[in-house]
Amino acid sequence: MDYPEITKPNVDQMPVRPNLDHQSRLIGSFDWTQIERELGIQNREELNLAHLAFDRHAKSHRRDKVALYWEGKNGEMESYTFSELSMLTNKFANVLAGLGLVKGDRVFTFMGRIPEVYIALFGSLKFGAIVGPLFADFGPDPVRDRLQDSGAKVLVTTPALRDHIASILPELTDLKHLITVERDGKYVGQAGDLNYQELMSGASVDFPNIRTGADDYSIMHYTSGTTGKPKGAVHVHYAAIQHYVTGKWVLDFHEDDVYWCTADPGWVTGTSYGMLAPWTNGVSQVVYEGGFRASAWYSIINKYKVSVWYTAPTAIRMLMKAGEKVVGQHDLSSLRHICSVGEPLNPEAVVWGLKAFHQAIHDNWWQTETGAILIANYPFMKVCPGSMGRPIPGITATILDANYNEMPPGKEGYLAIRPGWPSMFRTYWNNPDLYKSRFQNGWYITGDNARRDIDGYFWFVGRADDVINTAGHLVGPFEVESVLIAHPAVAEAGVIGKPDPIAMEVVKAFVALNDGYQPTSELRRELTRFARQKLRAAVAPREIEFVASLPKTRSGKIMRRLLKAQELGQPLGDTSTLEDY
Repeated sequence: MDYPEITKPNVDQMPVRPNLDHQSRLIGSFDWTQIERELGIQNREELNLAHLAFDRHAKSHRRDKVALYWEGKNGEMESYTFSELSMLTNKFANVLAGLGLVKGDRVFTFMGRIPEVYIALFGSLKFGAIVGPLFADFGPDPVRDRLQDSGAKVLVTTPALRDHIASILPELTDLKHLITVERDGKYVGQAGDLNYQELMSGASVDFPNIRTGADDYSIMHYTSGTTGKPKGAVHVHYAAIQHYVTGKWVLDFHEDDVYWCTADPGWVTGTSYGMLAPWTNGVSQVVYEGGFRASAWYSIINKYKVSVWYTAPTAIRMLMKAGEKVVGQHDLSSLRHICSVGEPLNPEAVVWGLKAFHQAIHDNWWQTETGAILIANYPFMKVCPGSMGRPIPGITATILDANYNEMPPGKEGYLAIRPGWPSMFRTYWNNPDLYKSRFQNGWYITGDNARRDIDGYFWFVGRADDVINTAGHLVGPFEVESVLIAHPAVAEAGVIGKPDPIAMEVVKAFVALNDGYQPTSELRRELTRFARQKLRAAVAPREIEFVASLPKTRSGKIMRRLLKAQELGQPLGDTSTLEDY
């Protein structure tokens, strides 16, 4: 499908000149040690994420600069400077020391977007613990699975969530301490629990730094499994190098920016770009505890004068559904740069961004395992709707065939990355064989299928196990979904291959409608005609089923494997990261 070409911006005419204004100047000459020097790292054996995020700013001109603007779901407002967060994380590090923990112990958080989750996570990193943030909407079973697998010694949670998982606590034999954050001061607590506020009030603001080096483990994120248990991807303190530089190059952080990342701290985006990237860059950021509502989100941008905004394609489609009229009711003139991540951004959403916000939305690509952005649409680049952009300096990406050999531009195959980038995960916890299997012929195999064009842009085709083979035609679900979403009736679409005795598979689409549209036979025929006009007949959906909503992870990814399992009556597999399951 053809979309209007977005003109390459003239960097000399932009309100703020991008930090990275010409990618090719760095290609071939870039070395990660350049970023180490920029951050003042003199000894890789003394490198700590929390120090880079808070302590060094607390000793600089940013000492009294607001690092965190927090707005609660009921309208409460708090703010914390870099100096205050440096001291508060010192206190929590001392709390862990007082509990008898040692470097490398696992500390997990199970809280919503409240200030204490950030203090506990960075205090744990400062201490030398391995931190594991959990999503607050998890049920007892996924919490148990992750805490048991990691052997977590400490869990920091809230009274309501503590009660929510009370049934599984006796099964957590490695868990030594449960700390509850009691913000209202009314919770009495359970026998054996520790009170966060009491522990913090008695802790010193001075902490003798425990030495953590570049290759020491720092953060563990569990990725959703297809049939087995979720697996813990473990990262190291050196990842901060890439968080910092991608914040500078891709999100284009400048000193006066106010930044908002809508991702929850329980997901990798919520740590890498909801904590580490902005704060290593010394940027003020907003955290909003409330849920999604278009007018509320726009009000946050208006109220805090957000200039850089990082959100998910699912959220953008929900904003599209709310309409441009809501956009016009708010002053969004502070916004100068918008990015998205989580799944590929449909071309229609990029075009909508031009109409709604008068600027393109810049998509980028990375995974839990990569730890940070690897491929991106930079502010200085022409945005090609539907493309995830070009690799950042220091990253070598390619397309491989089934034998793991490189393929020329224009060919579809496995998206692969040359290992060795700073934020690359270093193991799957307790599963080294699975980790080794992700590397083939000198490449990290991402599990995504893509193609690269002659200009070096990469285009997502689908997960390797999502690609549909219909009568010998290989169909990427994303291509079909993007066409369907371009129809004004369609809010979201998910596409799978349905087994067929003749064609091997046929394309089936599950469609959720925008308000004002009814799931009729006439609309189904209209959507079929619409898709066939935009796609060749073999690629267009053979079947269209209307659904109220699509199964998504809580980070916003449409779970096609679940659609397929439901269609075929197969086991659903791991559903711990899914909404409403």
